[in-house]
Amino acid sequence: MGWPKIRARRTTAISPWLSIIAREVEFSRGAPRHLYHAVAQADYIAIVAVTPDGRIPIVRQYRPALESFSWELPAGLVDAGETALACCRREFCEETGFTARRVHPLARTFPCTGRLSNKIHSFFVQAGDRVQNFKPEPGVFVKCVTPAQLVGLIRAGKFVSQLHIGALMLAELHGFLSLPRQQSARGRVQGRERADAPARGRRPPETFSERREVLPRKTRRR
Repeated sequence: MGWPKIRARRTTAISPWLSIIAREVEFSRGAPRHLYHAVAQADYIAIVAVTPDGRIPIVRQYRPALESFSWELPAGLVDAGETALACCRREFCEETGFTARRVHPLARTFPCTGRLSNKIHSFFVQAGDRVQNFKPEPGVFVKCVTPAQLVGLIRAGKFVSQLHIGALMLAELHGFLSLPRQQSARGRVQGRERADAPARGRRPPETFSERREVLPRKTRRR
């Protein structure tokens, strides 16, 4: 094993849902050890879903960590002994009342590489029928929105979970979802200029790496 090395590891349970891990890290032989803390908890799932009529189910609930309400995707912690896929189906039905007709894994990533040690499993769900007499969990409000309405909530600062915004991006990358984009007038003009540049015989815009290569010698030395 190369460097750095974990020289000590201590776990302190805070609650049934959360522990603090302290790690002593040595970055090179004989170097002083540095202490790092991380939060340990169960893996997490986030669900981007689309109903048969093309709407996206989202939920609103009070978040004590924020001391305010937040619109979010259906999500939750994976129970002990439960697979992420099973958790996805369970949480989706519990929070929205919809069945999962098809489930597509999007990615398994890390929510925060600096402080959290768990993983987030993102899924895209093609929703089926809604169960009869569905009642949301206490304190949870559910509604289905269009992609444009969801973008409006994000822009208005009412849909604020970066993890869930990332899950939406993953759904787009996999081709399951398309969120409308609003471009400024300046951006539209610049976009037209870039599109027209080759036709006018102009060199296409340089990439960042190309700009670095053509910097003046004096600037490069610094």
